[in-house]
Amino acid sequence: MFYIKGGRLVCPVTGMDTIGDVAIVDSFIAGAGPNLDIEEIKAKYDISENDVKVIDATGLVVAPGLVDTHVHFRDPGFTYKEDIETGAAAAARGGFTTVVCMANTKPVVDNLETLKYIQEKGEKTPIHVIQTATVTKGMKGNELVDMDALAEAGAAGFTDDGLPIMDEKVLYKALLKAKDLDLPVSLHEEDPLFVKQPGVNMGKVSEELGYGGASRTAEDVMVARDVALAVSTGATLCIQHISSKNSVEFVRAAKKLGADVHAEATPHHFTLTEDAVLKYGTYARMNPPLREESDRIAIIEGIKDGTIDMIVTDHAPHSKEEKERSMELAPSGITGLETSLGLGILSLVKPGHISLLKLMDLMSKAPAELYRMIPGSLQAEAPADIVIFGEDEEWVAGDYASKAENSPFTGWKLPGKVHYTICAGNIAYKSE
Repeated sequence: MFYIKGGRLVCPVTGMDTIGDVAIVDSFIAGAGPNLDIEEIKAKYDISENDVKVIDATGLVVAPGLVDTHVHFRDPGFTYKEDIETGAAAAARGGFTTVVCMANTKPVVDNLETLKYIQEKGEKTPIHVIQTATVTKGMKGNELVDMDALAEAGAAGFTDDGLPIMDEKVLYKALLKAKDLDLPVSLHEEDPLFVKQPGVNMGKVSEELGYGGASRTAEDVMVARDVALAVSTGATLCIQHISSKNSVEFVRAAKKLGADVHAEATPHHFTLTEDAVLKYGTYARMNPPLREESDRIAIIEGIKDGTIDMIVTDHAPHSKEEKERSMELAPSGITGLETSLGLGILSLVKPGHISLLKLMDLMSKAPAELYRMIPGSLQAEAPADIVIFGEDEEWVAGDYASKAENSPFTGWKLPGKVHYTICAGNIAYKSE
């Protein structure tokens, strides 16, 4: 039994934000709140004093485990970048008890064999590793996968993340099927027609670098089309890693029209702008790219008013050798699992944009609900998936559990040091 004493209990499911205690018995929460009677719980479950492990959470936040519904663990096929074990370790260190992996592995997850391989490896990690399937076979955008079979086998949703689905007829059919299956479709929105060179915003920085760049129009035209399809089909649609101020408006309008549309924001898109490319080089090269300050502010406003439902990392590990190539040849993407909570506090909570309770909603409750999971909570009988962190306690980003170190935030002093990540009643991570 774990007895977590005197922490600030922050639960987005119940709205609780108070000082109190939490008791964990086996894999579930036996009780939580400001007036917890630990002796009563010990008696109820016949637990001796010697079997009680006390965690002093005085001055720390105790919240449901974080949920990241957009990660790349590169397994199978690219395990020199990351694998399921190291990805799970990075997640646990960042406070995450559940992650949803994207399907652009090698082979891609368009078949039951690859899906089962990932599920079985994920079950051996200390956290919950959930897997999506692709929308189209081979991520080629032409032919739908067997969505029924993949859903029955446990695929959490469908996404060709990394590539846009250009054929609206194919996407329309996928949305109708996903509606029947009651699963989400998540989309990477970049029309290649408006991308001269990927990874950098088409604007002043790309001009300074003599690099073609990617226009926000590449995202805007796809988002406008796809939210219209969501209105038409009634399917659950997620706009991934939104980066454009115009796309935020399209999502806002679709929600007003009654569409079941959701949107992700990443910490790098609400923290940095295209100027970061000048400072960090390829470590700030990502798809979609970092854009202008007006886009960053629009994303924050979208978070504040509920247009953007969730914060995800798009954790995209790459080797050092790959990232040290030229801007033209380096792959896009950054790691993010270990810095996400700190950046959320730094960029959103500290400036007063949102409360810590709202941040926990964006990083735990809402993403879980999108992928049809019961969100974690600090309630009796809820699964014991918990993160304990110091909201104001600073740490220096680096020395990652991930195989990869491709992050512009390395060396940053961030708040939100994670002390414990507890998953299914077991300690998945403990700070030194």
